[in-house]
Amino acid sequence: MNGVIIIDKPAGWTSHDVVDRMRRILQQRSIGHLGTLDPLATGVLPLVTGSFTRLAQFYIASEKIYEGVIRFGFATNTYDADGEPLEAHVGTAAPSASSGQAPGCPAPGLPLDLEALQNLAARFRGFIQQVPPPFSAKKIHGIPAYKLARKQKEVVLQPAEIEIKEFTITAVETDRAHFRARVSSGTYMRSIAHEMGQRLGCGAHLESLRRTSVAEFDITQAHTIQEIEEKRIEAQRIEIQKITNCHSDRSLPFLKGKASVAEEPAVTDISGNVQSEFEAGADTISSLFIHPRQLLPQLPSVTADEATAGRIRSGRPVNLPELSRAPRVKVFAGQRELLAIATRVAGTLFHPKIVFPCG
Repeated sequence: MNGVIIIDKPAGWTSHDVVDRMRRILQQRSIGHLGTLDPLATGVLPLVTGSFTRLAQFYIASEKIYEGVIRFGFATNTYDADGEPLEAHVGTAAPSASSGQAPGCPAPGLPLDLEALQNLAARFRGFIQQVPPPFSAKKIHGIPAYKLARKQKEVVLQPAEIEIKEFTITAVETDRAHFRARVSSGTYMRSIAHEMGQRLGCGAHLESLRRTSVAEFDITQAHTIQEIEEKRIEAQRIEIQKITNCHSDRSLPFLKGKASVAEEPAVTDISGNVQSEFEAGADTISSLFIHPRQLLPQLPSVTADEATAGRIRSGRPVNLPELSRAPRVKVFAGQRELLAIATRVAGTLFHPKIVFPCG
């Protein structure tokens, strides 16, 4: 099965946990994701299956949108709520005794200063140098930083340039600030929360985080693990019904205890056409996948005729005169089958850079 499905990742799961569960649900080994989410975080986790795992290269620099909560008053060793609390001023630019409470930090019993935090958030926008958290997958001499941090060894990570396109404090609630951010790939919201605490001198950490968008995918397209498991069970039930109806002998050993259906009920599809339940059941899981035409919207699409499709499947260059100015295109056979991503060689001649076998 080739496709892209959007998961609403639950809190407490690693991205790898989600991939492992989906491999069991879909009974398919070839599954990957388009951008890791920390265990604490929830929300959009796009998965690619089958030969569509090769699309991952086009999503390396994908923009992300987050919503979350930063808690002020103390930092943690992981920069989020999963870590061990640190003393209020450990690792921060603590205010001097003469300066008193840092502007923007909550005084005992008083809420955060919304205006001060909004002004501070504005200073993070644009291109900045960000140091990743010590508890991260960034490698130091081939070893993930988090493995060194867990052993309480020194972790020295080099800053990387990121872009924070939007970062807004939307509300405050006692010692917590709610935010929305639109950022480039490679941005750690944990580090932003930690640095805000440093600048204010009272410490801070990321309490919760929800990713609402990755590239062209958003939370409205996401499905829970439970929803997908239920669809798989439904699809299996329909397959059993199909096998049962195809055999006059209803006593097949592997069907013992399974309900048999004497008639094949009809349903109506979205076009108003009558189809059997079996035909409808075949689309039970695939209906959860993103339509291939919606993938990589920045690339124009072209539908190949039978002869052109044959050349593309064999990896040969083809002429696509209607797309002579596009550097790269998506080539389809019919409405749903993505054949290839092709790059322009010269003029109207395109070479299939990636060819997707039928899944």
